[in-house]
Amino acid sequence: MAFDLPGMATQCMLASWLLWAACAGAQVPALSGGVTTGAAVVSGAPAASLGVQAVLPDVSSPVSAQSDAPMSASIQARWDHIAAELRCLVCQNESLASSNAELAVDLRREVRSLIEQGQSDTDIRSFLVKRYGDFVLYKPEVKPVTWLLWFGPFVLLLGALALALRLMRRTPAVPTPLTDSERERVRQLLES
Repeated sequence: MAFDLPGMATQCMLASWLLWAACAGAQVPALSGGVTTGAAVVSGAPAASLGVQAVLPDVSSPVSAQSDAPMSASIQARWDHIAAELRCLVCQNESLASSNAELAVDLRREVRSLIEQGQSDTDIRSFLVKRYGDFVLYKPEVKPVTWLLWFGPFVLLLGALALALRLMRRTPAVPTPLTDSERERVRQLLES
């Protein structure tokens, strides 16, 4: 029985990549040429070695908020407004509306269901803040816990300005005038 080690290594690497992609929720691109395994095309893999790929979950259809029923115009406008003000807890630099993380998809569904239940924007924000803390808001409320966040940059700017003014007000050291013998020596050096 002969083993094809380079082929097996390639198949193992491909299987681990597919497994990682399935866990990360990524779409697996279709490769040109090869054997199809439902979720992806395995390039150059013999049909008998597809057992590893066959046990992998199908990652071709990730969960998305767009698969739900369409929203009415008023609900869509409220959802857009609220989702733009909320931060994705996974991505942290993206709004809830633009993030593709699974938690963001779940939070978008939650926000949509709360809107459809008739809760106000304030109620929805307070529910999410109670559940996830002030970090979920792009603009947290001004309260003693967030004072450093709101006023810290201004305090640092004022401190830097005060330091710059203090350094500019310093009187420069007055140079002592040259004596006659030093002037004569400088003149000799310049003439030579």
